[in-house]
Amino acid sequence: MSLIGEERKDYILNLLNLEGKVKTTDLVDNLNVSSETIRRYLEELEEENKLKRVYGGAVKINISREEPSHLKREVLHAEEKRIIGRSAATLVEDNEVIFIDDGSTTLHIIDYLLNKKNLTVLTNSVPALYLLIDYKNKELLSGDIFFIGGKVSSLQSRVVGSMAEKMIENFYVDKAFISIDGIMLGKGITSFDEERGQFARKLIDQSKISVVVTDSSKFGQVQFYKIADFNKIDIIVSNVDAPKEWKEQLTQKDITWIQAE
Repeated sequence: MSLIGEERKDYILNLLNLEGKVKTTDLVDNLNVSSETIRRYLEELEEENKLKRVYGGAVKINISREEPSHLKREVLHAEEKRIIGRSAATLVEDNEVIFIDDGSTTLHIIDYLLNKKNLTVLTNSVPALYLLIDYKNKELLSGDIFFIGGKVSSLQSRVVGSMAEKMIENFYVDKAFISIDGIMLGKGITSFDEERGQFARKLIDQSKISVVVTDSSKFGQVQFYKIADFNKIDIIVSNVDAPKEWKEQLTQKDITWIQAE
Protein backbone atom coordinates (compact mmCIF):
# COMPACT_ATOMS: atom_id res chain seq x y z
CA MET A 1 0.00 0.00 0.00
CA SER A 2 1.41 3.36 -1.02
CA LEU A 3 1.60 6.25 1.40
CA ILE A 4 -1.36 7.91 -0.28
CA GLY A 5 -3.29 4.69 0.25
CA GLU A 6 -2.47 4.70 3.95
CA GLU A 7 -3.57 8.33 4.14
CA ARG A 8 -6.87 7.40 2.53
CA LYS A 9 -7.38 4.62 5.05
CA ASP A 10 -6.64 7.08 7.86
CA TYR A 11 -9.25 9.40 6.35
CA ILE A 12 -11.80 6.59 6.45
CA LEU A 13 -11.03 5.80 10.10
CA ASN A 14 -11.17 9.48 11.07
CA LEU A 15 -14.56 9.77 9.38
CA LEU A 16 -15.76 6.73 11.32
CA ASN A 17 -14.70 8.43 14.57
CA LEU A 18 -16.63 11.49 13.50
CA GLU A 19 -19.84 9.90 12.25
CA GLY A 20 -19.75 6.25 13.29
CA LYS A 21 -20.36 5.08 9.70
CA VAL A 22 -19.14 5.69 6.13
CA LYS A 23 -20.80 5.21 2.74
CA THR A 24 -18.92 3.84 -0.22
CA THR A 25 -20.47 6.40 -2.58
CA ASP A 26 -19.38 9.31 -0.36
CA LEU A 27 -15.85 7.92 -0.09
CA VAL A 28 -15.64 7.55 -3.87
CA ASP A 29 -16.59 11.22 -4.28
CA ASN A 30 -14.46 12.57 -1.43
CA LEU A 31 -11.31 10.58 -2.22
CA ASN A 32 -11.72 10.67 -5.99
CA VAL A 33 -11.05 6.96 -6.44
CA SER A 34 -13.05 4.04 -7.83
CA SER A 35 -15.59 2.07 -5.85
CA GLU A 36 -13.37 -1.00 -6.27
CA THR A 37 -10.51 0.84 -4.55
CA ILE A 38 -12.79 1.85 -1.68
CA ARG A 39 -14.01 -1.73 -1.27
CA ARG A 40 -10.40 -2.91 -1.10
CA TYR A 41 -9.60 -0.34 1.61
CA LEU A 42 -12.66 -1.41 3.59
CA GLU A 43 -11.74 -5.08 3.24
CA GLU A 44 -8.21 -4.40 4.49
CA LEU A 45 -9.46 -2.32 7.43
CA GLU A 46 -11.95 -5.04 8.34
CA GLU A 47 -9.16 -7.63 8.27
CA GLU A 48 -7.28 -5.35 10.70
CA ASN A 49 -10.40 -5.39 12.92
CA LYS A 50 -10.79 -1.60 12.60
CA LEU A 51 -14.30 -1.53 11.13
CA LYS A 52 -17.18 -3.74 10.07
CA ARG A 53 -18.33 -3.73 6.46
CA VAL A 54 -22.06 -3.41 5.84
CA TYR A 55 -24.15 -3.00 2.71
CA GLY A 56 -23.12 0.25 1.04
CA GLY A 57 -20.22 1.08 3.34
CA ALA A 58 -18.90 0.33 6.83
CA VAL A 59 -19.55 1.07 10.51
CA LYS A 60 -17.29 1.36 13.49
CA ILE A 61 -16.97 -1.86 15.43
CA ASN A 62 -19.12 -1.87 18.54
CA ILE A 63 -17.75 -4.70 20.59
CA SER A 64 -20.83 -5.03 22.77
CA ARG A 65 -24.19 -3.43 23.41
CA GLU A 66 -23.94 -4.57 27.00
CA GLU A 67 -21.64 -3.05 29.56
CA PRO A 68 -18.82 -5.40 30.60
CA SER A 69 -18.52 -6.10 34.32
CA HIS A 70 -16.18 -3.95 36.37
CA LEU A 71 -13.62 -6.77 36.53
CA LYS A 72 -13.62 -7.11 32.74
CA ARG A 73 -13.42 -3.34 32.23
CA GLU A 74 -10.35 -3.14 34.43
CA VAL A 75 -8.27 -5.23 32.01
CA LEU A 76 -9.49 -3.60 28.78
CA HIS A 77 -6.97 -1.04 27.47
CA ALA A 78 -5.36 -1.10 30.92
CA GLU A 79 -2.13 0.71 30.00
CA GLU A 80 -3.96 3.47 28.15
CA LYS A 81 -6.25 3.94 31.16
CA ARG A 82 -3.30 4.17 33.54
CA ILE A 83 -1.68 6.90 31.44
CA ILE A 84 -4.97 8.78 31.19
CA GLY A 85 -5.47 8.54 34.96
CA ARG A 86 -2.01 9.88 35.65
CA SER A 87 -2.56 12.82 33.32
CA ALA A 88 -6.03 13.58 34.72
CA ALA A 89 -4.62 13.65 38.25
CA THR A 90 -2.39 16.60 37.31
CA LEU A 91 -5.57 18.68 37.03
CA VAL A 92 -6.27 18.26 40.73
CA GLU A 93 -5.08 21.07 43.01
CA ASP A 94 -4.53 21.09 46.77
CA ASN A 95 -7.66 21.78 48.87
CA GLU A 96 -10.08 20.89 46.07
CA VAL A 97 -13.32 18.95 46.27
CA ILE A 98 -13.41 16.33 43.51
CA PHE A 99 -15.68 13.50 42.40
CA ILE A 100 -14.32 10.26 40.97
CA ASP A 101 -16.99 8.17 39.28
CA ASP A 102 -17.12 4.40 38.93
CA GLY A 103 -15.20 3.99 35.68
CA SER A 104 -12.15 1.79 35.37
CA THR A 105 -10.26 4.74 33.88
CA THR A 106 -11.11 7.16 36.69
CA LEU A 107 -9.96 4.55 39.22
CA HIS A 108 -6.38 5.09 38.05
CA ILE A 109 -6.54 8.76 39.05
CA ILE A 110 -6.44 7.83 42.73
CA ASP A 111 -2.91 6.40 42.55
CA TYR A 112 -1.61 9.81 41.53
CA LEU A 113 -3.35 11.90 44.22
CA LEU A 114 -0.96 10.94 46.98
CA ASN A 115 1.10 14.13 46.78
CA LYS A 116 -1.98 16.37 46.97
CA LYS A 117 -2.93 18.11 50.20
CA ASN A 118 -6.28 18.35 51.96
CA LEU A 119 -8.49 16.89 49.24
CA THR A 120 -12.15 16.07 49.66
CA VAL A 121 -12.93 13.09 47.44
CA LEU A 122 -16.45 11.90 46.68
CA THR A 123 -17.20 8.67 44.85
CA ASN A 124 -19.96 6.20 44.04
CA SER A 125 -17.45 3.48 43.15
CA VAL A 126 -16.89 0.63 45.60
CA PRO A 127 -13.37 -0.19 44.29
CA ALA A 128 -12.48 3.52 44.46
CA LEU A 129 -13.76 3.67 48.03
CA TYR A 130 -11.61 0.71 49.12
CA LEU A 131 -8.54 2.18 47.43
CA LEU A 132 -9.10 5.59 49.02
CA ILE A 133 -9.58 4.01 52.45
CA ASP A 134 -6.41 1.96 52.04
CA TYR A 135 -4.33 5.03 51.15
CA LYS A 136 -5.97 7.03 53.94
CA ASN A 137 -5.18 4.35 56.55
CA LYS A 138 -1.57 4.27 55.35
CA GLU A 139 -1.46 8.07 55.73
CA LEU A 140 -0.71 8.45 52.04
CA LEU A 141 -3.88 10.40 51.27
CA SER A 142 -4.55 13.80 52.79
CA GLY A 143 -8.18 14.84 53.21
CA ASP A 144 -11.70 13.45 53.58
CA ILE A 145 -13.66 10.74 51.77
CA PHE A 146 -17.40 10.79 51.08
CA PHE A 147 -19.22 7.77 49.71
CA ILE A 148 -22.47 8.34 47.82
CA GLY A 149 -25.14 5.92 49.02
CA GLY A 150 -28.06 4.33 47.20
CA LYS A 151 -28.82 1.33 45.03
CA VAL A 152 -25.81 -0.96 44.64
CA SER A 153 -25.00 -2.60 41.31
CA SER A 154 -23.04 -5.70 42.35
CA LEU A 155 -21.90 -6.48 38.80
CA GLN A 156 -20.49 -2.97 38.26
CA SER A 157 -19.46 -2.34 41.90
CA ARG A 158 -21.12 1.06 41.94
CA VAL A 159 -23.98 2.98 43.50
CA VAL A 160 -26.62 4.54 41.25
CA GLY A 161 -30.33 5.32 41.30
CA SER A 162 -32.62 8.05 42.62
CA MET A 163 -31.20 8.00 46.17
CA ALA A 164 -27.67 8.52 44.86
CA GLU A 165 -28.85 11.34 42.59
CA LYS A 166 -30.65 12.99 45.51
CA MET A 167 -27.57 12.72 47.70
CA ILE A 168 -25.25 14.27 45.11
CA GLU A 169 -27.53 17.31 44.97
CA ASN A 170 -26.22 18.21 48.45
CA PHE A 171 -22.66 18.65 47.18
CA TYR A 172 -20.83 21.00 44.85
CA VAL A 173 -17.45 19.87 43.57
CA ASP A 174 -14.58 21.69 41.91
CA LYS A 175 -13.92 18.95 39.38
CA ALA A 176 -15.87 15.83 38.40
CA PHE A 177 -13.96 13.05 36.63
CA ILE A 178 -16.32 11.05 34.46
CA SER A 179 -15.88 7.83 32.49
CA ILE A 180 -18.01 7.23 29.43
CA ASP A 181 -18.99 4.39 27.08
CA GLY A 182 -19.22 6.40 23.86
CA ILE A 183 -18.37 9.81 22.43
CA MET A 184 -19.28 11.24 19.04
CA LEU A 185 -19.45 14.74 17.66
CA GLY A 186 -23.11 15.75 17.36
CA LYS A 187 -24.19 12.94 19.69
CA GLY A 188 -22.31 13.91 22.86
CA ILE A 189 -21.22 11.46 25.54
CA THR A 190 -23.20 8.29 26.18
CA SER A 191 -23.54 5.40 28.58
CA PHE A 192 -24.62 1.77 28.34
CA ASP A 193 -26.82 2.18 31.40
CA GLU A 194 -29.68 4.64 31.97
CA GLU A 195 -29.21 4.94 35.73
CA ARG A 196 -25.49 5.50 35.44
CA GLY A 197 -26.08 8.04 32.68
CA GLN A 198 -28.62 9.95 34.75
CA PHE A 199 -26.25 10.03 37.70
CA ALA A 200 -23.37 11.28 35.53
CA ARG A 201 -25.61 14.02 34.11
CA LYS A 202 -26.54 15.14 37.61
CA LEU A 203 -22.86 15.06 38.57
CA ILE A 204 -21.96 17.39 35.70
CA ASP A 205 -24.59 19.84 36.94
CA GLN A 206 -23.03 19.83 40.42
CA SER A 207 -19.45 20.46 39.27
CA LYS A 208 -17.57 23.62 38.35
CA ILE A 209 -15.45 21.72 35.85
CA SER A 210 -16.44 18.44 34.20
CA VAL A 211 -13.56 16.27 33.01
CA VAL A 212 -14.26 13.35 30.69
CA VAL A 213 -11.59 10.63 30.71
CA THR A 214 -11.70 8.19 27.81
CA ASP A 215 -9.46 5.99 25.71
CA SER A 216 -9.75 6.13 21.93
CA SER A 217 -11.83 2.94 21.68
CA LYS A 218 -14.88 5.02 22.71
CA PHE A 219 -14.53 7.45 19.78
CA GLY A 220 -17.34 7.18 17.25
CA GLN A 221 -19.41 5.02 19.61
CA VAL A 222 -23.00 5.89 20.58
CA GLN A 223 -24.47 3.87 23.41
CA PHE A 224 -27.98 3.56 24.82
CA TYR A 225 -28.26 6.60 27.09
CA LYS A 226 -27.16 10.16 26.37
CA ILE A 227 -25.31 11.71 29.31
CA ALA A 228 -24.69 15.18 27.91
CA ASP A 229 -23.89 17.26 24.85
CA PHE A 230 -20.38 18.49 24.17
CA ASN A 231 -21.23 21.95 25.51
CA LYS A 232 -21.51 20.47 29.02
CA ILE A 233 -17.91 19.23 28.92
CA ASP A 234 -14.97 21.40 29.97
CA ILE A 235 -11.99 19.06 29.54
CA ILE A 236 -11.38 15.75 27.77
CA VAL A 237 -8.37 13.61 28.68
CA SER A 238 -7.49 10.79 26.29
CA ASN A 239 -4.53 8.66 25.25
CA VAL A 240 -4.54 10.21 21.75
CA ASP A 241 -5.04 13.62 20.22
CA ALA A 242 -8.53 14.72 19.23
CA PRO A 243 -9.74 13.60 15.79
CA LYS A 244 -8.87 16.45 13.46
CA GLU A 245 -12.50 16.71 12.31
CA TRP A 246 -13.53 17.48 15.89
CA LYS A 247 -11.05 20.24 16.60
CA GLU A 248 -13.00 23.18 15.19
CA GLN A 249 -16.08 22.39 17.26
CA LEU A 250 -14.01 21.67 20.34
CA THR A 251 -12.55 25.16 20.00
CA GLN A 252 -15.97 26.69 19.41
CA LYS A 253 -17.33 25.02 22.55
CA ASP A 254 -14.22 25.99 24.55
CA ILE A 255 -13.35 22.38 25.37
CA THR A 256 -9.75 21.67 26.35
CA TRP A 257 -8.39 18.37 24.97
CA ILE A 258 -5.43 16.87 26.82
CA GLN A 259 -3.44 14.07 25.25
CA ALA A 260 -2.06 11.94 28.06
CA GLU A 261 1.60 11.00 27.92
